Amino acid sequence: MSQDLIYRPRRLRRTEALRQLVQETQLRVQDLIYPLFVLEGENQRQEVESMPGCYRYSLDLLLKEVEEAAQLGIPAVALFPVVPEEKKDPTGRECFNPEGLIQRCVRRIKQEIPEILVVTDVALDPYNSDGHDGIVRDGVILNDETVEILVKQALSQAEAGTDIVAPSDMMDGRIGAIRQALDDQGYTDVAILAYSAKYASAFYGPFRDALGSAPKSGDKKTYQMDPANAREAIKEAELDEAEGADMLMVKPALAYLDIIYRIKESTDLPVAAYNVSGEYAMIKAAEQKGWIDGKKVMLESLLAMKRAGADIILTYFAKEVALILKA
Repeated sequence: MSQDLIYRPRRLRRTEALRQLVQETQLRVQDLIYPLFVLEGENQRQEVESMPGCYRYSLDLLLKEVEEAAQLGIPAVALFPVVPEEKKDPTGRECFNPEGLIQRCVRRIKQEIPEILVVTDVALDPYNSDGHDGIVRDGVILNDETVEILVKQALSQAEAGTDIVAPSDMMDGRIGAIRQALDDQGYTDVAILAYSAKYASAFYGPFRDALGSAPKSGDKKTYQMDPANAREAIKEAELDEAEGADMLMVKPALAYLDIIYRIKESTDLPVAAYNVSGEYAMIKAAEQKGWIDGKKVMLESLLAMKRAGADIILTYFAKEVALILKA
């Protein structure tokens, strides 16, 4: 009976060399963006308790971490600020301070490590005393008034030298407004990585711990997407592309591989996936318990994002992956 088998897929799995020869998807260090948390002060490195191996860095130590990333071949870092409470207000005005923490970090990185790309977050939640991505009035997150502030934030980051602005706020129309403002001010080369399908997810908890940016009241469901919706993600991506986005993002990644696939099928733009803090923390926690092989699960998870269609992956595992791939 076995002689009647014409197709034997196992033939191409027989050796490591054969498996590598026919491998359909590859994870490369060039695919990665390394998110980093920054804080005020000097010689500060604070571990994020809910994210083992991740730290908040003051600028002097941040530069060393970015230098290490560049030496490993990681092409880009994404910066997220820890803003002191005394600098927060209901409109998040600190976000466009030309001498603000992010602006200073961008300038120093581009001066000292110019070869690495810098991605900057455009959103109000680290700066807003309400902890929301937009201005809050009478319990309502205001859209158009928020977009005006986001435009100022993006322009301030562009002036500091950022390569890519990444609006993560999910306000309507912000991509078009930011693109128009950047172009009008001569920043035509600054790219926009749009958080197009950002879901109101429970996977963000450790990130909010890292920045102290959790909402003071309510939730983010009136602006971030319902996890039940898939067609809506395509609509959001199409709107961002029409408004001038250069890249589109899905966040989170692992529970939304179908969304990555759908958006990749609907656009010619590069698609990014954010391997978020909760996904990172679960792998690290299970690894510490001895329940899984953390290294293998990490690589398999990231490979799944690539297989689903992600061209770019933002991941806190970036350095670990780079060291493995470089070995």
